[in-house]
Amino acid sequence: MVKTSFSRSWKRSIQTRKQRKYRYNAPLHVKQKLLSVHLSSDLKKKYGFRNVQVKKGDKIRVLRGQFKKKEGKVERVALKQEKVFVTGIELIKKEGAKVPVALSPSNLMIIDLSLDDRKRKNKLESKNKTDSKENTEKKVSVKKTNEAKETKEKKK
Repeated sequence: MVKTSFSRSWKRSIQTRKQRKYRYNAPLHVKQKLLSVHLSSDLKKKYGFRNVQVKKGDKIRVLRGQFKKKEGKVERVALKQEKVFVTGIELIKKEGAKVPVALSPSNLMIIDLSLDDRKRKNKLESKNKTDSKENTEKKVSVKKTNEAKETKEKKK
């Protein structure tokens, strides 16, 4: 008997069929996390994140496949299929009809973020604020320890 339900206890496997099965049977809240896309180097420096969940309106560059180096805005995100549709990236059928191409998020990179969503904007900016606070706190504590060492050396 083949188990088709999602297993929360499953950790990892080398076998691609088990990885595929995990992704296929995953609930939508887990699939949402699988739809994360790399950020460009400028955005990484700005926000302090390596990747972010893709949303409608983000500007994207394709890194792999037939449409490599093409750019466009995200038209639609198919959560159930774990695919992203981008404007301007279409296949032309023999009869002349244009069909949007479903792209895998692992082959994409976000060039420009859509910050219409207030929660997303706050999340991106909050990490940047906490990083800067931690860095300043570390610098202050390092200065204090250096000053303490210097005063001990002077006393000797």
